[in-house]
Amino acid sequence: MATTPPSTARNSADSPQPLGTVIEQVRGWVERCGWIWVSGQVIELRRRQAPTQFLTLRDTRSEHSATITCTAQVLDAAGPLTEGMTVLACLTPRVWTKNTSLSFECAELRIAGEGRLLVQLEQLKRKLQAERLFDQVRKKKLPLLPKVIGLITGAGSAAERDVVSNIQRRWPGAQLRVRHALVQGPGAAADVMTGLAELDADPDVQVIIIARGGGSLEDLLPFSDEGLVRAASAAVTPIISAIGHEPDSPILDLVADRRASTPTEAAKIAVPDAREQAEQITDQLNRLRQAIIIRVRHEQDWLTQLRSRPVLRDPAGGFVVHQEWLSTQRDRLQRAIDQRLADERTALAHMLSRVRAISPKATLERGYAIVSDAEGGSVTSVNDADPGDQLLLYLSDGRLVVEVDYQEEDQ
Repeated sequence: MATTPPSTARNSADSPQPLGTVIEQVRGWVERCGWIWVSGQVIELRRRQAPTQFLTLRDTRSEHSATITCTAQVLDAAGPLTEGMTVLACLTPRVWTKNTSLSFECAELRIAGEGRLLVQLEQLKRKLQAERLFDQVRKKKLPLLPKVIGLITGAGSAAERDVVSNIQRRWPGAQLRVRHALVQGPGAAADVMTGLAELDADPDVQVIIIARGGGSLEDLLPFSDEGLVRAASAAVTPIISAIGHEPDSPILDLVADRRASTPTEAAKIAVPDAREQAEQITDQLNRLRQAIIIRVRHEQDWLTQLRSRPVLRDPAGGFVVHQEWLSTQRDRLQRAIDQRLADERTALAHMLSRVRAISPKATLERGYAIVSDAEGGSVTSVNDADPGDQLLLYLSDGRLVVEVDYQEEDQ
């Protein structure tokens, strides 16, 4: 059986109130609640181009949820907000009169719990990255076989056992200098920094491992401490960071020269495996020996082929052809010389005959003589000499010296 609400003097079925008036009264009553801080989990986040943003918060202990509106500035000021994060919100209730829906307006939003820590770590990462502390060019090269390995870890921890046992197993001759330090709690970062400074100042230490087992985000916070990160960046000795397990990534991993996913992995990075190195050396020696054998065989084959060539099989064989050619050329040259001499001899005989034909020697041989005075001048007339002068008579076989007794001119 239906019941009717109790009647009042101001309101009854005979004197109903307008719905809008009731909604406005409810709105005024709700908005008098004022601002209040609440905690909740973001289960839906919708970013829009409009000034008003919407997100849905759910109570972490029950199934209650509510729609939250805020400005883009409030959302951006909270940091990198994602669904699933727990947040603190300063809310005030609002009633929308058109459809009487209830929502909450957010004036300030903060990431709470682990999410807040993640935001702080992200801000520190961006700061250090802007200073280029994570650049690859700053990474120092690890030594192939370090003389002494420094280790910073918790006393009696599983990380220490993993690193020490694996290094001794992989390279039994390796030397370790262990510096125990707090790896959790408020003083952990400072203690690790002190150990890092001590090992970095040791000239014998060539690589430093900072190791810790896995843990929660809060447990690993000391290895994201800004002071420790800057100290690791300024260290002269190469650093291997082995904090936690594969999903864990403190900021120290980003500034270290090498990151190891586990302490065991850090030992593998620090020293080579002696057994593997021996196997590699044996393999390389075998490959080198095989390469030498192949090269010698190749050179032997090449030498055999070279020796089978005619010029090397009979080195003087090539000279026979040249000797025959040289002999032929010599014969041709000799014949040419003989022919040239014969031609020149014939020409010379002809020239000699012509010379002899016009030479006075032939005339002298017929009984004639050539007369010259004492100075060698020719005497061609009786008037060229006086009585008492001495004259030279050139005959065919010599000379005569005569004296002129007298001169007689032909009539």
